[in-house]
Amino acid sequence: MSRMPTTHIPKTATADDAPLISRTLARAFDDDPMMRRFFPDDASRVERLGRYFTTIFTRQYVRHGVCEYTEAAAAFWVPPQAQDKAVPDAEAVRQLQEVLGDRAPYFRDTIETAARHTPREPHWYLAVIGADPAAQGQGHGAALLRSGLAEADAAGLPAYLESSKPSNLPFYEHFGFTVREELWLPGDGPVLWGMWREPRGPHADA
Repeated sequence: MSRMPTTHIPKTATADDAPLISRTLARAFDDDPMMRRFFPDDASRVERLGRYFTTIFTRQYVRHGVCEYTEAAAAFWVPPQAQDKAVPDAEAVRQLQEVLGDRAPYFRDTIETAARHTPREPHWYLAVIGADPAAQGQGHGAALLRSGLAEADAAGLPAYLESSKPSNLPFYEHFGFTVREELWLPGDGPVLWGMWREPRGPHADA
């Protein structure tokens, strides 16, 4: 039986891991269609994405979610009992407005549009997952996805995520997600795919 490389084993993140996690996610989302709408300037995108992920990680998800990482990927999950709490506080809003600049109103409209389509049934929400492009295909993202889905399955709950990158859909489908809805975001896109996965039993293949 093959063993997962130690670099791929998910570790629980703390606020001290913010520099590594924000750098990883900034690289991972550099080509994401939605993030390119939020941060249209090529020269400053990665730096701004780093600040963006630092803010939502430290002010939001590490406090109320389940955050895990490997040396080249990170994922933020929110269980159903925490979803009312895992929202930006006043300081997070201030920091996000600063990093987004004149794109802050578009960001707000996008988040509000997506929120109106969030499933009402109790579920585990995969808020963020990304791997450094230099390590994609090496199993880091899959390890994090399996870890979170194991928690959802253990609780007998479905999982939900949103993706604005069509090339990622087959990856999620491999783990049992199906497209629940296609949503056009404000300003003529991009498209956001809402994906849903029913819970699996302990002996189901992942």
